[in-house]
Amino acid sequence: MTTKTSAAPVLGTRALNRATLARQLLLHRSELGTKEAVGHLLGLQAQNVKPPYYALAARLDGFAPEALSRLMADRETVRLVTMRSTIHTHTADDALTLRPLVQAARERELNQFRKGLEGVDLDRLASISRELVEAEPRTMRQLREALLAEWPDADPFALSVAARCRLPLVQVTPRGLWGRSGQVALTTAEHWLDRPSEPTPAPDATVLRYLAAFGPASVKDMQTWAGLTRLREAFERLRPQLLTFRDENGVELFDLPDAPRPDADTPAPPRFLPEFDNLLLSHADRSRLVPADLKGRTWKGNQAYCVLLVDGFVAGLWRQEEEALTIEPFGTLTKAQRKEIVAEAARMAGVMAGTSASAGDIRFGTVLG
Repeated sequence: MTTKTSAAPVLGTRALNRATLARQLLLHRSELGTKEAVGHLLGLQAQNVKPPYYALAARLDGFAPEALSRLMADRETVRLVTMRSTIHTHTADDALTLRPLVQAARERELNQFRKGLEGVDLDRLASISRELVEAEPRTMRQLREALLAEWPDADPFALSVAARCRLPLVQVTPRGLWGRSGQVALTTAEHWLDRPSEPTPAPDATVLRYLAAFGPASVKDMQTWAGLTRLREAFERLRPQLLTFRDENGVELFDLPDAPRPDADTPAPPRFLPEFDNLLLSHADRSRLVPADLKGRTWKGNQAYCVLLVDGFVAGLWRQEEEALTIEPFGTLTKAQRKEIVAEAARMAGVMAGTSASAGDIRFGTVLG
């Protein structure tokens, strides 16, 4: 439901942009530790192995990929399916609290596979799956084959989806470690972290954390981020301790009183974001980051491109190849912007390589299509 109010102050697109960048540690790089940053951001999109590392490289001062890799090896951060049914890198604490929060959405997801799960006792499936993966980590193929032995007439893919939806399955290391490779092998979060999941929490505390990382935001924005519905009641409970604004379309926005809301003219340096970065996926209305004429330009099918921000907004794509980092701007850049972009690209390349990168490793190309 869209709520309009004439009394609340209006936040224009640039003001929302600067506020969101500040919460996302993208207006100024943060000195937060790696674990603290992962927690502040409520996790990092991790559909692929490298994006969480690039996401932190863009946001943290002095970040080194080994810092996140070490946290994963020490089981202080993990990879599992949470918001929007996608893989995220979370702190151990968040893995055991955010997954229960979105569990109802994972249950609803199974409605799409009812035909392939006809005759399957989902409680028994969960029990068998838990026993298998806690005995030893299993690949999804191994788990699927074992479940097929119990339900030979079921759809194999639907069985594996049911296991993933019913259980908080984490990808065990070395999968996800920097500079290492490994197939996806799964066990439960509780087994991997040696402690139980929390009971399903009320969403109120997560609403406040969401606003700290993505606000100012509407109820619909948070529902988009979480993949949940019916969060209006939580916002209403919290209303007395929140500020309210409206965007240029009259949509009501909530925010924390002490959260940063920089001036709309605050300089925003260029930033290189990985594919599927949560900055671009966590609002129902993404106009605070994506100009209207570029809507849909950062995706092809189900694949997202790596994105370049200039002046706080999506302004191009980039890709890292063995021989060079190639930047493909959507429009014309000024000489000053190109200079800043090259400096940021060199810094990022150096962080990820653990060495100093030269401007010769950076090329400008043309976006196709």
